Amino acid sequence: MERIRSAVIGLGWFGEHHVDTLKELPLCDLVAVCTRTESRLNEIAEKYNVPKKYTNYKELLEDDEIDMVSIVTHVKDHYKITIDALKAGKHVFLEKPMADNVEECDGIVEEAKKTDKFFMVGHICRFDTVYALAKEEIEAGNLGEILSIHAKRNLAGWITESHLKKISALFGDGVHDLDLMFWYTNSRPESVFAMTRNTRPELPYDDMGWAMFKFKNGTIGVIENIWCLPNNAPFAIDAKMEIVGTKGAIYIDNSGIHYTVLTEKGISYPQSTYWPKVHGMRRGYLKEELDYFLKCITRGKKPEVITPEESRDVVYAMRKAEESASRGQLVELSKF
Repeated sequence: MERIRSAVIGLGWFGEHHVDTLKELPLCDLVAVCTRTESRLNEIAEKYNVPKKYTNYKELLEDDEIDMVSIVTHVKDHYKITIDALKAGKHVFLEKPMADNVEECDGIVEEAKKTDKFFMVGHICRFDTVYALAKEEIEAGNLGEILSIHAKRNLAGWITESHLKKISALFGDGVHDLDLMFWYTNSRPESVFAMTRNTRPELPYDDMGWAMFKFKNGTIGVIENIWCLPNNAPFAIDAKMEIVGTKGAIYIDNSGIHYTVLTEKGISYPQSTYWPKVHGMRRGYLKEELDYFLKCITRGKKPEVITPEESRDVVYAMRKAEESASRGQLVELSKF
C-alpha cells in the first residue's frame, strides 16, 4: 500500500490535532513538523515521534522526501506558504479560511492550476454526516426550491479570546455555514447586509456578527456568529441550521446535545464528532476529511467534495459581509 510522506506546518492547538490525526491514518507516513517556536517544535516531535523538525517552512519544502503538507497556520500566513508549497511540487491540504482576502485566494487558485499536484481547503462541515445527508436530500429534490437557510455557530467567550486576536467571529466561523449554503443552493449571493459588535474592546476583532445574504436564485441566507456566550455555556459549539424549501424543511442541531454530561460543575455537551479521541485514537470528521484527501492522492483523482474556486468564493463573500458591517449598508457582490 502506497503511503504519502506528509508534514504539518503550524503547530498550534489545531495543528497538533492534524499531527495526531495524520498519525492514525494508514495512508500517511508523518515524517516532519514545522513551527517557528523551537520549544513547541521539540515538544510535538517528541510527543508524536516525528523524525524531522523544521523552524523554517522553506527548508521543509526543499525536502524531497515529503510528498504532502498540511498547512495549519494563521490565515494571514496562508498565501505565501501555500504558493511556495505548490511551487515546490507538494500536495497541499490548507485549513480554512483559504486566505486573508480574495486577491490572495485568486493567486492560490491560479498557482494550483499550474501543477499536477492536488490542493484542497479544509471545509470540514462537508464531511459532517448530518450536513452531507442534508445535501443528498436537497439534491434528490425532497425540499423543492430552497427558500431560506438560517445557520448559527456560537462559542463561549473563554474559547474565543485567543482567536479574536487574529480573526473576527463572522469571518472565522461564518465561512463554515456560508460554504454549506453555496453547496446546498448551487448559487452565489448578489448582496449582503451585515452587523457586527465588539463586546471586548481590548481585543482587535468583533466577537458578534450577523449577515443576511440574498442569493441569485432567490434564497435568503442568514448567518449568526456569536463568540461571547457566557463562559459556563454547556456547548463546545452551539451549531444549528434550518433549511426551508417549498416542499419541506431540514432542521439540524449540531450542538452536541445527543451526548450530555452532568457533573457537579453542571451540564455540558462535549465535542464528540469533529475530532474526539476514543481508546487513545483520534476519531471524527477531521480524520475523514484528511483520509479523503490522502485517498485522492493515492488514486490520482482530484478532490471533488470541495474545489479551490468554492473556497475562494466563500472568502470573498464573507469579506464583503465585514465590509457591509463596517459601512452600515447593503453591499453588492460584483465578482459572482
